[in-house]
Amino acid sequence: MTRVLGRLASDKIRPINDLATIAKQARQSGKKVVLAHGVFDILHIGHKRHLEVGAKAGDMLIVTVTADRFVNKGPGRPVFPEQLRSEMLASLNIVDYVGISHHPGAEPIIEAIQPSLYLKGSEYSVEEKDVTGRITTERASVEHFGGEVMFTEDITFSSSNLANRVLQIYPDEAQAYLKDLRGRLSIDRLMTELDKANTLRCLVIGDTILDEYIYVDPLGKPSKENIISTRYKDKELFCGGAVATANTLAQFATETDLVTLLGDLESYEDVVRSTLADGLNLVPFYRKGARTTRKSRLVDPAYFRKLIEVAYLHDEPLPNGQQAELNGWVSEHIGKYDAVIVNDFGHGLIDKELIDLLCDQAAFLAVNAQTNSANRGFNLITKYPRADLICVDEPEARLAGMDRFSPIEEVVTGTLKQQIDCSTFIVTHGKLGCLVIPDGNHAERIPALSDRAIDTIGAGDAFFAAAAPLMAAGCDPFVAAFVGNAVGAMKINIVGHRHQLTRAEFVKYLQSLLK
Repeated sequence: MTRVLGRLASDKIRPINDLATIAKQARQSGKKVVLAHGVFDILHIGHKRHLEVGAKAGDMLIVTVTADRFVNKGPGRPVFPEQLRSEMLASLNIVDYVGISHHPGAEPIIEAIQPSLYLKGSEYSVEEKDVTGRITTERASVEHFGGEVMFTEDITFSSSNLANRVLQIYPDEAQAYLKDLRGRLSIDRLMTELDKANTLRCLVIGDTILDEYIYVDPLGKPSKENIISTRYKDKELFCGGAVATANTLAQFATETDLVTLLGDLESYEDVVRSTLADGLNLVPFYRKGARTTRKSRLVDPAYFRKLIEVAYLHDEPLPNGQQAELNGWVSEHIGKYDAVIVNDFGHGLIDKELIDLLCDQAAFLAVNAQTNSANRGFNLITKYPRADLICVDEPEARLAGMDRFSPIEEVVTGTLKQQIDCSTFIVTHGKLGCLVIPDGNHAERIPALSDRAIDTIGAGDAFFAAAAPLMAAGCDPFVAAFVGNAVGAMKINIVGHRHQLTRAEFVKYLQSLLK
């Protein structure tokens, strides 16, 4: 075992409460406590020199690492789990104590330790460039307790850069793609594209779907019934469908309205409103005598396998008066939006008159028409005669093109483009990534950035919600699709819609991919 100054390295790793007591005793004895906080995923020379500066500036150096579940750098990160990261830091002579922070930010740790000096790298010295905005609140917290922030300037390395170039954290094809992309797309250019989208005013139109997960243990077949018996354990209810799409889109375009359909009997409107992202405005319409669409799935939590689905669904066309009210609102307001994003699940919200209105009057129209168990063959993308962006998965494209076997590029260019006046088609392929087919340009496949999925529900919607506003802002279709792939890769690592990914999380992951 590694020994450091007569102590086991593992002895240095303490709970945060213990570190608070140790720091308090040190301050009372006149010692200057220095705190360094971060991920410290791949310890390198830059980290070492950063910590050496802190050790020389004070009498006690405490280092805290972000717990695994709060490391928002995308799939495959952190490379090393929290315990190994802590042990590596504790093996350094200059480090006195190490702790693991189970918080998304450092503010609670600062409050517990109350350091005289809070150590940060020079990349955080310009607060406006911190995409999380945390350095501002961290500095305020440090100063509140009488300390100051100390920025170190020395050799700057990036754990993300090292992980990208040395470790195999992405599938082989994605690794090669990213290596080439880094030579063509800079972080600064990508941030410029994201900033353009941030100025848009967007309208999302689509069905609200409540995704209910009922967790059960399969018991087996009863002796007298031809069914599988299960034992109930727990359940969760998520807001999916167009609500999830709008929540993701609101991270890219901060002024977003959502026109959607709820049931007036069991609307779950309070649940829906409780999940809305900042800047997202709900414009609900109500189907009389109906429940809000809910899809209830029995899920085996051991392997996260969905066993069966029960849909609480009213998907017949809306009565004329209710449809006229909805269409009238859209007609009155559509002119003020820079982009209209249609998430069409085929559950009765969108009729032909509304489609004609959208195709004629939307400044930029992005459409996703989905095939599901309730509408297979009846909700095809070809019902939209015009769009600026069509985003569907491969089975949906093949159904619309009535072609099972031709290469998917031919299905799009030879059939769908003949029926739909659309400049850009994106066909999502799950583990194969996506195919981008812009008007007048070659088709290009962008590989998936992760081949490990916890739950794929909503991944295509997340892709669509990211790519659409970027395309509306004039972004290169291939760059928009790359961002969509990245957001989809993050989404498949989340159970249902348990966590709403934020703009800061997207940006951090995108930046880590390009380093």
